Amino acid sequence: MDLIQYILIGVFIVASVVGYLLINNVPSRLHTPLMSGMNALSGVTILGALLATATALSASNPVTSYIFGSIAIILAMINVAGGFAVTNRMLKMFGKKKEEKDEQ
Repeated sequence: MDLIQYILIGVFIVASVVGYLLINNVPSRLHTPLMSGMNALSGVTILGALLATATALSASNPVTSYIFGSIAIILAMINVAGGFAVTNRMLKMFGKKKEEKDEQ
């Protein structure tokens, strides 16, 4: 393996551990506002996946890098779209119900 691949694996491991520790220490009552605020910044995961894929493609095995890079980009897009969908659902819970609107 090249030095670049070791660096990418190291970045992945450190990011996973730091992300787990950060989310694990957030009180449950702050998850909803934190999640809705961070969805806009989740695009950074897409940029990170694109950057990691571009860096990995310059490595010795571009076919494997292309496959794993594509998977990373797809999962990052699912993360962003799912985050916005869940936030939208949570925000609808705080809206007025249809019956309350009809009574007024």
